[in-house]
Amino acid sequence: MNDGSGGTHNSAYDSTVGIQAETVHNSNVYFVHPDASPQEKYRVGVRFLEDGIPSRARDMISDAIAHGYENAEVRFHWVLAMLSARAYHDLNTEELQRLHHASGLVRTYAEGEWKDALRIAFELLAMLSTTDGEAGRVLERLRTLSPRRRDAILHHFDLVLTGGLKDSLWAENRERAEAARFGDDRVQRVWAYFEPDPIGPRALPPRPSTAAAARAALPVRVGLFGIGTAFLWILALIADPAAAVIQLLVALCAGLTAAHFGPRWWYQEHQLKAGNRQPPIPYMSAPASDQDGFTKRVRHSFDHYFGMRTPYGFSPQEWLGRTGYIRNSLVVEIAFLYRESRISVDRVNWLIRYLAEDARDRYNRGTLFDRPHQSQTSVAKVMCVLALIVLGVTTLGLIGSVASDAAPQLPLAVLALAGSVWSGRAAAFSWLEAGGEERRMSEEGEEYQARLSARQVAYQNWKSFLDATRPSELEMETWLTCDKTLFVDEALRHYQLTWRDLITHTILVTPARPYKRGRMKGGPWRYSRYSFRLFLVTQDGVREISTEFNFADAKRGGEQRSNYRFDALSSVQVTERARIGYDLELILTNGPARNIRVKDADTHQLAPDENAQQIAEINLNAAGFVHTFRLLEGIAADGKRWIERNNPNNIPSFRAAD
Repeated sequence: MNDGSGGTHNSAYDSTVGIQAETVHNSNVYFVHPDASPQEKYRVGVRFLEDGIPSRARDMISDAIAHGYENAEVRFHWVLAMLSARAYHDLNTEELQRLHHASGLVRTYAEGEWKDALRIAFELLAMLSTTDGEAGRVLERLRTLSPRRRDAILHHFDLVLTGGLKDSLWAENRERAEAARFGDDRVQRVWAYFEPDPIGPRALPPRPSTAAAARAALPVRVGLFGIGTAFLWILALIADPAAAVIQLLVALCAGLTAAHFGPRWWYQEHQLKAGNRQPPIPYMSAPASDQDGFTKRVRHSFDHYFGMRTPYGFSPQEWLGRTGYIRNSLVVEIAFLYRESRISVDRVNWLIRYLAEDARDRYNRGTLFDRPHQSQTSVAKVMCVLALIVLGVTTLGLIGSVASDAAPQLPLAVLALAGSVWSGRAAAFSWLEAGGEERRMSEEGEEYQARLSARQVAYQNWKSFLDATRPSELEMETWLTCDKTLFVDEALRHYQLTWRDLITHTILVTPARPYKRGRMKGGPWRYSRYSFRLFLVTQDGVREISTEFNFADAKRGGEQRSNYRFDALSSVQVTERARIGYDLELILTNGPARNIRVKDADTHQLAPDENAQQIAEINLNAAGFVHTFRLLEGIAADGKRWIERNNPNNIPSFRAAD
């Protein structure tokens, strides 16, 4: 399953042009505490080995052995790590001596399948320069091992085994690759490896309350209103006591009615006006600088997902036109909540997708454009207006009583009325604002918790789905190994070669642009599109075959082939540039130089506790760069002499220690 996002996030740097997305999964599978036990270091070393990182596996397992953790199982994996992704001639003298010493320890280990597997591994090394008849007996013993141990030996000894020995095993190797190539639902799961880890859910909290300021001004305003009203009523009482009492009772009833319905009307009108503002909440407006960056990408994602999640009967264009105001409000909200540095919109897409689905579902339920306060406003408004009219008429009656029976006091009455109206209006506003803010904070607090809970559920559902779908490092490495195996097999068939015809071979695995890439923390980059470049070295020269792979379905394209003699390869150069990566340059005497991008820069994608040099070495080893460079450099420097030195028939025999 793919979410369908087509966003591309390119940088101006040459190193990232063509990189559609990249993510580093925050996993501790490769983490080793400095005080870890030898057993724990060995366990992580085996994980490195299985996931295609033999250089780190050698370090970890050797460290565990140095600290006293050693048995047949540990030593077996150490031998695999020593030889994985390396040809026999890649081993230096010290490493050969260590292997020779280790072979003498086999007899000291307890009997069992690990000891049997270790013994056969050393016997295979000893068979590299022997006759086919002697090798046949070792192969029979190899086939008696459990499939898991046998496959591990064949996989990690890939560059060590040559000639007739490898010919005898190749058919089985090819069949296993064909069977496992699309295993574990590869086609439907690979996309999840390149999906970034979603960032946690957030929701917009209630706006800051202004109730405290309104409440602070209330006592003074109420006091002034009380003084003015009391003075006016005393004047009316002196002028006409009976009428004043009746007018006072009517005014009290009208005032209480207005006080009952007024807050509801004021709050509802205030909320409707607030909801019609753009943006809906002033304090969350995004800085203008964001409009060309993160906010723009958020808006693009909202348009994308709203266009895909449409109610029945709507075309994408119609739905986008109908929901413009809602999308704008959500864009501002998400940009405000997630606009801190180094947050990619890809990590927020799960929430944008959920909000698009929620808008569609609410429309289907008929609640998307609801105005929850609008239906209740009319009754409160009518009652409040009537009460205020009655209160105004009663007040004019009081003034009339004073004017008719106490004309000299009329200016004082008018002054008291003006003061009462001013202070009463101010006191009413403070009282309404304080009460309205308390109600708003309560409602928005409940809405905030409801929104956050719903988003938390959506986040957990998406994260659980990703975790269940995302392939493991072992699965990704297994599929890649199968692709390489079948690519090599097809090349051998095309050129009608057997392993007896080859002196050696190497395959360089590099990214093919445009691509997505992802990795576990501490692990190598893996790509959505690869370029495979195979070099087959025979007595007649070098055959080079390259092709591009779509990793999800293993479809290929852009295949190229070339042949050249040993003396045609004049030099091999490697260029390392911090912001770009590693380039391999092949210079031929009879053609233009060829530049091969081995890996792109990854400094800006390192976790705080990762070592840049170590990660670079891991990625170069995973690409097969070290072996490829040594091979091509040797051919360029020595030509035929290198071939004679490294011919499988001239490999010095490996003798296990007694």
